Parts: sequence; structure tokens; C-alpha cells
Amino acid sequence: MSESSTPLRPTSGAKFVSPQGTRAIKDGVKISPISLVRDLQAKPEWLRMQLPSGAKYQEVMEIVKSRQLSTVCAESKCPNISECWGRGTATLMLMGSVCTRACKFCSVSTGNPQGWLDREEPAKVADAVALMGLKYVVLTSVDRDDLADGGAAHYAACVRAIHERTPDTAVEALTPDFQGRHDLVAQVLDAGLATYAQNLETVERLTHPVRDARAGYRRTLDILKFAKGHAPQTITKTSLMLGLGESDEEIERALNDMRAANVDVVTMGQYMRPTKNHLPVQRYVAPDEFQKYREYALGLGFIEAVAGPFVRSSYRAERVLEGNNLGLNAVNPAVLEGIRDSAGASLRC
Repeated sequence: MSESSTPLRPTSGAKFVSPQGTRAIKDGVKISPISLVRDLQAKPEWLRMQLPSGAKYQEVMEIVKSRQLSTVCAESKCPNISECWGRGTATLMLMGSVCTRACKFCSVSTGNPQGWLDREEPAKVADAVALMGLKYVVLTSVDRDDLADGGAAHYAACVRAIHERTPDTAVEALTPDFQGRHDLVAQVLDAGLATYAQNLETVERLTHPVRDARAGYRRTLDILKFAKGHAPQTITKTSLMLGLGESDEEIERALNDMRAANVDVVTMGQYMRPTKNHLPVQRYVAPDEFQKYREYALGLGFIEAVAGPFVRSSYRAERVLEGNNLGLNAVNPAVLEGIRDSAGASLRC
């Protein structure tokens, strides 16, 4: 193939056509005046990461590519991709790599897939999970407002396919908000989940501009509260990005709101600007500050509060019940005892 016939990779913020024929915006956000705004601080040393490499990393990449699957690890430019793929795990992203929403923090491409779905995806996902030998898998997806059910039936089919292929694998689902419809959330829950997650992302004041206009702070809390009521044995989980301009008081208020919605687990990590077209970083949160937020959350009664610069919603998700900040801190025996008492059976679907 000549150099002139090789397709060019679209630049961030540019229009392109996906392999499925969807017209989309690369990395989800168009070039705008925000693109000229620099982060308020230089990136500190503790946020330097190693480049992806290693045999296990290559193995995971081949499994994902050969089954034409998407991962949130790659699409969202996750800083932990080297660690996670290097130990043989990945967070699989369902229903394609084009989202109908355009959040200002997220680098997943945005467009309208106009109903496209890979009907073989449930089998492909189950196959990938089996090949990776996963005992705990995290599924997420793009938002699919173009589908009448938001993709809930397809999502549930993927969960069921995993259970049929590898019955001992526990499944965590980080889902869209399904436009607030409890019946669609219930479809996914009823497929058999160890953990159900829907991310709050930021404090209430910053929800818009950070999230797409169709998302909502109160809607997410309502979904999480419904999920816990509908499936009490399923762990509920949400996440906050820090560094977007929130205050300590707003963080504490959000954590209290989560507990009022009966959320079991919260993760807190540093917002890192994926491209220059996304929202700039307002501050880099020091590791000791993350520890302070974790201790405050545990005091509110969360089963676990995972906090650190590189923490993401699905980071080391299978270790959430260890009670030691996913191995980032020493085990707190009192917290671990409480976890075992209150949620010891929750990882069983």
C-alpha cells in the first residue's frame, strides 16, 4: 500500500467517519476558545507515568483488536493503561466507540450512530473475558441516546453472555444514565451484577459545564438510589474527578449526597486534561489531600473510599473490598472488619 493510500488518523476535535460509518467528532470536543487556555499549573512529578509496554500488554491489545472491541482504557486515554493491561485486564466498552454525548472532560468521540449495534458483541465480550481469564470484569459503554432503550437490552445481553461462558466471573457495570429510566437500569441489574456504577463525575455546581447538558447531578443520584433499592446485594459505586475548580466544602457536600443515596463505594482521582480542547486543569491535588478526602468519606460510612491521583472508577476494581485503598495504603483493620460484616457476599451475583 502506498503512503498516499494510507488513511490519515483524524486530529483531535476534527470531524471523521468511524469504521461503522458514523460521522463523529474525534475525542468528543470541537476546537474552541478553550483550546487556547492552558492548565493553571504544570504537571507535578507524581503524575508521571510509564509508557505502555510488555508481553501481557501486547496480549490484551491483540485480544481486544481481534474481537473488534473497544476499551475505555484506550478511548479515554486512561493513565493506568500500562499497569492494567500489563497485568492482563481491561475495562471493555460496549456499543462502539462513538458516544451521543459530549462531556467536556471525556475524550471518547461523539456523534450519532443512528441505531448501529454489533449484534455479535455479547459473544465477543464473553470470549475476550474467557481468554483473559478474568474472575472480575468491568464493563462500561458509550451513551446511546439514539436507541429507544439506551442500549439497556444489549448491555444486559453482554452481562448474561459472560455468565454463561464463565459462570464464576463477577461483573461490574458502569452504565449510562439511560435518561433516568429506572426500568432500563433494572434490566442491567437483573442480568446479574456484583457492582453497579454510575458516575457523578463532579460537584453539583460544576456539573454543567463538565458534563453533557443531558446529564444531571440529581439524576445520577436518583439512579444510584434506585439501583441499591432494586438490588440490595449489589454494591453501588460512583466517582468524582478532582481538580476542576471544586472546593473542599463542595466535595464534602457531594460525598454526603452520595451516602444519602445509599452509595457503597466512591472513587476519587485527579482530572487530567485529555486534549487541549477539553476543560483545563484548575489544580493538581496532592496525595495527602486525597488521603484527607478518603478519611472524610470513610467517616460517612462508605464501604470503601478509594482516593489518589491515578484512581479511576474501574481502577483495580476487583480489589475494592480489601479496605486498603486498592493497595495504595496499608490495610485499616477496623474498616476491613466492617467491610466483611456488611458486604462480604456482595461480589456474588
